[in-house]
Amino acid sequence: MSVTRIAAIDVGNDCVKALFGKLDHNLYIPNVIARDTEDRPVIGIEELNDKDPLDGIHIRVHSPALKENNAIYRVGNLATKSDHANELDPGSSKSEEDQTLVMLFASLALDAVREENSNLFKKTNNVIDANYTLGTGLPLREVKEGKDVGYRSQLLSSVHQVEFLVTPKYQGLKVNIRFDEVKVYPEGFAAYINLVMDNDLNIINRDLIDKRILIQDIGGLSTDIAVIKNRNVDDDKAQGFNLGVSESLEAIREEIRSKHGVELDSRRDVVEIITRKNDRNHIMVKGSRTSVHDITDRILLELAKKQYRHLRNVWQKNSQTEICYFVGGGAMVLKDYIKMLNNSLDGYNIEFFEDEQESIWMMANAYYKLISDYTRRNNPNTKGKKAEKQTVEK
Repeated sequence: MSVTRIAAIDVGNDCVKALFGKLDHNLYIPNVIARDTEDRPVIGIEELNDKDPLDGIHIRVHSPALKENNAIYRVGNLATKSDHANELDPGSSKSEEDQTLVMLFASLALDAVREENSNLFKKTNNVIDANYTLGTGLPLREVKEGKDVGYRSQLLSSVHQVEFLVTPKYQGLKVNIRFDEVKVYPEGFAAYINLVMDNDLNIINRDLIDKRILIQDIGGLSTDIAVIKNRNVDDDKAQGFNLGVSESLEAIREEIRSKHGVELDSRRDVVEIITRKNDRNHIMVKGSRTSVHDITDRILLELAKKQYRHLRNVWQKNSQTEICYFVGGGAMVLKDYIKMLNNSLDGYNIEFFEDEQESIWMMANAYYKLISDYTRRNNPNTKGKKAEKQTVEK
């Protein structure tokens, strides 16, 4: 019987966050891809292998699940330097985009080829056969539309291959990826799990477990507002919106280009400018430190007003709500603006995560907790041993 390895992967609009095994490995990769050719120029093979593989992900991806099969991509940091880099577009569905799958498969392949996993997966010549039990998620809107069923099915039904081309340390290796199980969780529910439970799904926040709460997850392409009561997501009242931060980040990037003549590589560069601790909202223009506060404030405040309007509408329909938690990368970008609006307007009981890393990794951590618990409960060696454990499953 083949060995299966746990993987929990959050394909976020900005970055992919992935956790593996017994939390022995994690990956953080910008969600940027660029079509490429089989050969890309490098100085020499020795210099190539001295570099970090994450800075040179160059792969061919074969999968029946892809619309464009056998295409070659630069991925992550390498793709951000391309003139033809692709980021997910506003209005697109995560479950229907090749880019989501390319990032998912690339993450799994990067884990499978690690020397530390050589004892787990069979390797024949340069081909590694890797089996995974995957926990991942989709926006609430897509789950309510039933798109999670097809997404899960196309992952389970095929073998997916990633071939490393001109990639440091891994050039010439191929990884065949099979899934023993795939669980696709609604993102709002996953955020709730992470708030109230530890890695073993023991309740760690009893004050919160029986409260009526909202979780407003602001992503790049969409916003989910989960309505939690009786320890479950109220599917009828939970809402998803095609409103994320990507369009606003793109508007900031374009205005900086037109006003200051500075070309930023990606939306990720914009996020860094507006969230970094030093020189926030400043760029270098011809060597001079220049403020772009006027641009970022105007555009982000307008987006914060739209997000606040959604909060107000959902809260009015769920008047006994006790608190709303803002999560996700978009919440970190808009935090100051939403707090300012709330202080001057309705004064709802809202909460943000001051730990930026906790907010960014929240979904991946939640998927890890859920898929680990699923694996435990379905492992013959552990069945029945933890009957007393209080768990939540969707």
